[in-house]
Amino acid sequence: MIKNIIFDFGDVLINLDKPATARAMLDYGFKGLTPELEHLFNTYEKGLVASGQFLDEVSMHFPNASRDYLTEAWNAILLDFPEERLQFLENLAQENEYKLFLLSNTNDLHIEYVKSAIGMERFNRFKNAFDVFYLSYEIGMRKPDAEIYEFVLDQNQLEPTETFFVDDLKENTDSAAALGIKVWNLQVGQEDVLQLKSKL
Repeated sequence: MIKNIIFDFGDVLINLDKPATARAMLDYGFKGLTPELEHLFNTYEKGLVASGQFLDEVSMHFPNASRDYLTEAWNAILLDFPEERLQFLENLAQENEYKLFLLSNTNDLHIEYVKSAIGMERFNRFKNAFDVFYLSYEIGMRKPDAEIYEFVLDQNQLEPTETFFVDDLKENTDSAAALGIKVWNLQVGQEDVLQLKSKL
């Protein structure tokens, strides 16, 4: 019996345009994700690098792009947060049938942008729908590393078999499933989190 539901944020609740940042950087010589950039992005998502240092290091790769442009390009991935999904979360919280968690790979610049784009009232409604709210850059871990799921299970004394995890990335749901967590690898564009109850 499912007692706990863990939600991803991007492309599960908020819509994303994942190639947008790469598109925005093409004019500045971006040809693909290098191991060095990938390491930097992952380190930033773990909160191991501050936003200022992150932008400094990205600037070294793209010296002709202004800092403001780099910030805009970085945030271009973030689209809208449909009201029906927010209301769905709030209704789920009010029903009080499940303990609700957010577990998102994200970073300081993205969260600050989301707060600004949707407004603090909606952001607080979003955050308050969850019993626990985990952002990768605040806890120093990121998906799909097993340690992040183990951390959530241990911190909250959750049984994996009583826990359901929704994420759009297969590598993330596979990693969680390996620990015994029930998963839904949501297919973006074909499925919506609003269908959650039919998947439990």
